[in-house]
Amino acid sequence: MTKSNKLLEVRWAVLIVKLPAEPSRYRVAVWRELRRAGATQLGQGCWAFPVTASTAETLDKLFELIRRGDGDVVALDAAPIDQLSRDRLRELHDDARREEWTEFVSECGKCIVELKREIAKKKFTLAELDEEEQNVDRLRRWHRELQVRDLFRAEPPAVMQGHLDSCLSELERFTDLVYAALGIS
Repeated sequence: MTKSNKLLEVRWAVLIVKLPAEPSRYRVAVWRELRRAGATQLGQGCWAFPVTASTAETLDKLFELIRRGDGDVVALDAAPIDQLSRDRLRELHDDARREEWTEFVSECGKCIVELKREIAKKKFTLAELDEEEQNVDRLRRWHRELQVRDLFRAEPPAVMQGHLDSCLSELERFTDLVYAALGIS
């Protein structure tokens, strides 16, 4: 099956969500869960995301959050009825993924700059190493999450992996320098 045929078969979960303005924590929690699902906002309170193996679990979480927030939801299992709509949904989805990847690449750059700064300052402590490892672990998790959401591969996977690999290489260099400075073999 070609990639374009796969797109024609994609089903979308469409949610129309209404939540009270206060307390805002439910609106934020719903927004975060929608973002984790790779949802694209189609309009005020209207979201769509591709149906995947984890959609039922995602919907359960969303319904619970909306219920606890005293909100209301209409959920639809939908497919675009024409090529223009298919293309527009794909474009919106891919644009959102590209924005996320751009932010990821920026954070990878900041990570490398930070590691190089610590090397230049010779800040070779276990506490600093722990902090930098946590930052790289966060980038690893984020990379995995983005790969799952980027259903149509808006950005080349190998290129995005390369950004993460650069962080991992710089962290390995820093780790070696910390261990050498502390006499740890």
